[in-house]
Amino acid sequence: MERLRICVDTSVLGGCFEAGFAPWSNGLVRDFRAGRLRPVLSDVTAAEVKDAPESVRDLHQELLVLAGSVLPVTDDALSLMEAYEARGVLGAKFRNDMLHIAVATLAEVDALVSWNFRHIVRLDKIRLFNAVNLQLGRKALTILSPREVTTYEGP
Repeated sequence: MERLRICVDTSVLGGCFEAGFAPWSNGLVRDFRAGRLRPVLSDVTAAEVKDAPESVRDLHQELLVLAGSVLPVTDDALSLMEAYEARGVLGAKFRNDMLHIAVATLAEVDALVSWNFRHIVRLDKIRLFNAVNLQLGRKALTILSPREVTTYEGP
C-alpha cells in the first residue's frame, strides 16, 4: 500500500515547538521519519518559514529531504485561490491560507493538515473550499488537524 501523502502547512511545523500542539505535531513528524506517511510541502510553506525561528526552519529543511520535492505555486493555483476569494470563502488578508488549500487541492494530496482552526480546519470553511473545488471540476480536499492524522495516540 502506498503511503498517504500529507500536505503540512506552516502551523504544523511551528506546532512542534508549542506546548499545546507539540505532542501531535511531533507525532506527525515521527510518522514522516518512520515512513508511515509521506510529507508534502509547498512553495507557500517555504516562503512562510523564511522568517520563522531557526528550529522551525531546520525542521522544514528536514521534511524537504523526506518529501523529495516541493509543490509549486502555479497559475492554476493562483486562479483557484482567486476563485475562493471571489466566492467569499476568505478575505484577501488570508490569501496564503487560500493558496495552501489551492496548491494541496491541485496536487490531490490525501489530506492537508493545519492547526489553523480559524480559517482552514473548520467545517464551514472546508465545505466552502470544497464547494468551489467541485464547481470547478476539482476533487474535494480532506482537511484535518495533525491530531487526526498522526498514529501518535497521546498521553
